[in-house]
Amino acid sequence: MNAANRLLRRLPVWAVYLLGALPAPWLFYQGLTGGLGVEPIKALEHEYGELALQLMILTLAVSPLRRLAGLNLMKFRRAIGLLCFFYVLCHLLVWLVLDVQVPGQIIADIAKRPYITIGMAAFVLMLPLALSSNNLSVRALGRTWTRLHRLTYAAALLGSLHFVMLSKGFQIEPLIYLGLTVLLLAMRLPVLKRARHPASSGTPSRT
Repeated sequence: MNAANRLLRRLPVWAVYLLGALPAPWLFYQGLTGGLGVEPIKALEHEYGELALQLMILTLAVSPLRRLAGLNLMKFRRAIGLLCFFYVLCHLLVWLVLDVQVPGQIIADIAKRPYITIGMAAFVLMLPLALSSNNLSVRALGRTWTRLHRLTYAAALLGSLHFVMLSKGFQIEPLIYLGLTVLLLAMRLPVLKRARHPASSGTPSRT
């Protein structure tokens, strides 16, 4: 992994933002030109949402990848997280502006459809994360910033559940995303961390 990490150190963060954002206009263009099938709005909504979920899972995987595989993506974690929010916002705007359009219907759907309620809850949790993903907020909030960004865990779980619930019939792909999310969250549990880093035999245990 040393060679991969050397290459990653040379990659500027702005390039990650640029490459990560490129699918957004391309997918929109595909929707306009009929490249997304007979229901382009639904397809565009789905593509943006799935990209957001993939980026969320990658965000959760940054620390385990460094710890278990030696692959260091920490330099890009903020960029990945902000790109995730960008695609969540695209997903939401397609639903609001191109799909439903009627304000009253939007409110009714949020209140009556559980998968939409859960999706909106995930978006609300991500708002403070996106707004505080800057150096000024890190300095101003101090340790509170770390606690605030643990909302990522809840947002990721809700986003995965949202995808599972909106899928029609039994589909394996949403379950894979949910399973990866649960696994990456479980790896952060204190009991699993202690299992991976057991105390030395000469250190007295705490009760």
